[in-house]
Amino acid sequence: MPGSRHHPSLAAGLLAAALAVATPAGANGELPPLREQDYIYNRLFAAAVGDEIRKACPTISPRWFRVLRGRYDLENRARDLGYTREQVEAFIESEAEQDRMRRLRDAYLERHDVVKGDIDSYCRLGRAEIERNSLIGYLLREH
Repeated sequence: MPGSRHHPSLAAGLLAAALAVATPAGANGELPPLREQDYIYNRLFAAAVGDEIRKACPTISPRWFRVLRGRYDLENRARDLGYTREQVEAFIESEAEQDRMRRLRDAYLERHDVVKGDIDSYCRLGRAEIERNSLIGYLLREH
């Protein structure tokens, strides 16, 4: 159910996109870490922040169609860049990368006056992101 609080996370949905990537690395050899691919990383970050907002704020939910479309966009982008399925899986499963994303997400929330346990602060940020149609807001809707 799209509105369910038990639905998979936005970040997990976008990260799972890359699991379908099965093309070999490009002819140029070594690729930079996925963390350095701004287009991909910024969208994963937006999904991570959006996921925290939607879990905490009962009046905000994900726009699942946009999340799924973003998933395929990231899959195609990773393929175009030459990343293999194994490279993407290693990135996704990396505890260090997961910890890094959580730290960045939490710092963003804090900078925007979100207080853990304060539902209204999450909802305020969610509404602001939706209103400005930011990358985060693009993935969310208020009902």
